[in-house]
Amino acid sequence: MNIRESLEQWEKEYLSPYAMLSMNSAGRLREEEQCDIRPVFQRDRDRIIHSKSFRRLKDKTQVFLTPEGDHYRTRLTHTLEVSQTARTIAKALQLNEDLVEAIALGHDLGHTPFGHAGERALNRVCPYGFKHNEQSVRTVDLLEKDGQGINLTVEVRDGILNHQTSGMPATLEGKIVRLADKIAYIHHDMDDAIRGGILKEEDVPEEIGSVIGYSCGQRLDFFIHNIVTNSKGRNDICMSPEAEEGMHKMRDFMFRNVYKNPVAKGEENKAENLIITLYEYYMNHTKQLPDFLYRLLDEEEPLEKIVCDYIGSMTDRFAIAQYQEIYIPKTWHG
Repeated sequence: MNIRESLEQWEKEYLSPYAMLSMNSAGRLREEEQCDIRPVFQRDRDRIIHSKSFRRLKDKTQVFLTPEGDHYRTRLTHTLEVSQTARTIAKALQLNEDLVEAIALGHDLGHTPFGHAGERALNRVCPYGFKHNEQSVRTVDLLEKDGQGINLTVEVRDGILNHQTSGMPATLEGKIVRLADKIAYIHHDMDDAIRGGILKEEDVPEEIGSVIGYSCGQRLDFFIHNIVTNSKGRNDICMSPEAEEGMHKMRDFMFRNVYKNPVAKGEENKAENLIITLYEYYMNHTKQLPDFLYRLLDEEEPLEKIVCDYIGSMTDRFAIAQYQEIYIPKTWHG
C-alpha cells in the first residue's frame, strides 16, 4: 500500500459517512495515472495554488478599487479567508478538508479585474453573457497552462461552479464553501468599510447585532459555530433559521451601505467603461490577443468568449496599463 492509498484508507475510517472520499471521486475530464503520494483532491488543491490565475488574484479588486492602504482585502486575501473558514467547518464536521480547500481556493479564479464592476461590464457586452463562477470553471478546464487546463476532478469543478447563491453543490464540502464565501465577505467587507471610514460598528442595527454579533470577530465566530452545531451528524450543511435570517439582513445592510455606496463605488463607472472599451478594441484587433487564445479561434471557440477570456484574466493594474498603452498618448522623447 503506497502513501496515497494509506491516506485514502484513513479517510474511509475517520471521516463522516457523509464526507466525499477521495477514493470515490467521479474522476477527471481526462483520465490520469494516480499520484503515489497525494489523493486526488490534494492534487487539485496543489494545481490551483501553482496556477497563474491564482497568483493574479493578488491584484484583483475585492470591494474597493485599487485601494492605497496595505490592509484592504484583494480577491486573493478573500479567497484565503474563504478557505480558512471552510476548512474550520469541514474539520469540525469530519468532512474532506482537501476537497473543501481545493474548491475554496479555486472558486474565484475566473473573476474579472475591478471585481463585480468588471463582471457586469463583460456580461453586458458579451452576447454569451459572463458569470465569474462559469468563467472559473472555464479557466481550470481550458485556459490554464496556455490552453491545456489543469484537469481537475468532477467534485472540485462542481463546487467552483455552484458556489454562488443560485447554485447548489453536489457535495457537503461544496456546500460548506458556498456558505463560507458569504460569511467571509460579510466579515471582511465590513472590516474594510470600517477601515475606510464608510461605516462604524455602531451603524449595524440592533436587530442584527443582537443575533449575529456586534463586531466582525463575533459575527465570524457566530456563523461558524452555528453551522457546525446545526450540521453535525446530518447529510446537509445548514444554519439555524435565526442565523440565516441574520445573514440575509446583514447582507442587505452591506448592499445598502457599502456595495452601493457612492463613496466606495464612485469609480466603478469608469472601471466598467474601461472594460467595455478594451472589449471593443480586442474584438477588432484579434491579432493582439495572446497566441494560445488566438489559436482557440481555430477550434471554433467564439471570438466574443475569447476576448472575455483575455480581459477577464487581467489584473486591475494590467487592464489599466493596456488601456493607457492603447489610448493614452505617450510623451515625446526626441
